[in-house]
Amino acid sequence: MKVRVLVSLKPGVLDPQGRAVHHALEGLGFDSVSDVRIGRTIELEVADGTSDAALEEMCEKLLANTVIENYRIEKLG
Repeated sequence: MKVRVLVSLKPGVLDPQGRAVHHALEGLGFDSVSDVRIGRTIELEVADGTSDAALEEMCEKLLANTVIENYRIEKLG
């Protein structure tokens, strides 16, 4: 089974990389962009019987820093 984990910074957490991209977009003339937040995508291939609890545990223990990041798990068909 393929699983995608989308990790993003929580609202209110400073995103210096996002600010740099936003600044660069403005410099290129894209003034309609009001904010940029940078995240990451992690794709896993796991055994079909892998439980939701095991996927959550992977995220909580390693894949996301839950103090400053949110994550969302998507099971791909």
